Formats: sequence, structure tokens, C-alpha cells
Amino acid sequence: MRRLLTIIFCFFFINFSFAQFGVSVHQSNLPFIGLNYELADRFVPELRLGIDTQLENMSVEAVATYQFINKQDVEVYVGLGGRANAIAGLVAPIGAHFFPFPAKNFGFHIELAPIISEGSTIVRGSWGIRYRFKQKER
Repeated sequence: MRRLLTIIFCFFFINFSFAQFGVSVHQSNLPFIGLNYELADRFVPELRLGIDTQLENMSVEAVATYQFINKQDVEVYVGLGGRANAIAGLVAPIGAHFFPFPAKNFGFHIELAPIISEGSTIVRGSWGIRYRFKQKER
């Protein structure tokens, strides 16, 4: 029940502040979609939901990343978070976003994320696309 309330709260918070909301799709052996909210152009909390699996086996991740390189065409980030359900544990992503087009709304990304659980450590590599719904500059 707590998970459901947390997810509902996140969606209401995101809808209230739609200007910095973004979505991403990560392709890997453990694929997922991400819903994020960009704060101050550097801090990006993200809720990630596993895809390509049965609903009862779907994993949920919550990570917070910090973009230590934030340029017009590339952003490099590190973060920390947790993962629940299948392969539960600590997640430490490091990655980059690339924006080859003039507007920084649509881009590509790569990420390397160790998942540290009680039994073992898995290193997940992923790549994919990202889209940000940014408010126009005034």
C-alpha cells in the first residue's frame, strides 16, 4: 500500500510541475522506463519501472542523479538509489545524455549501473532514448 501511495504522490507532484518532467526508455537485459523531474538543471530524481516482464515480477527503482557536466550537447551524471522486487538492492548509476539536435528535448543516453544486493553484484549496462517536456524560455 505504501508503494502505491508513493507512486500516486509522485504522479501528482509531476503533473503539478510539468515543465521539467521527462521520460526515458533504457534497453538492456533488465530493461526499464524512467519518469524523472529535473530540479535546478542538475539534480534529477527518477522513478524507474521494469518492462518486458510479468506484472508481479516488475521491479521498481528510485534513483537520484546529479549532473556534474551540464553542457548544451552532453550531460554526464552519477547517482544513487534503491531497487525493489526482482534483484532488490542498491543501485549506483553513472551515465551520459547526448542531445544532437538544437533543442535539448530529445536525446540519447548510455548508463552503467552496478546493482548491489545481498547475494551478488550485477553490473547493468543500458542505452536508450530520452525526452524532456521543458517549458519554453521567456
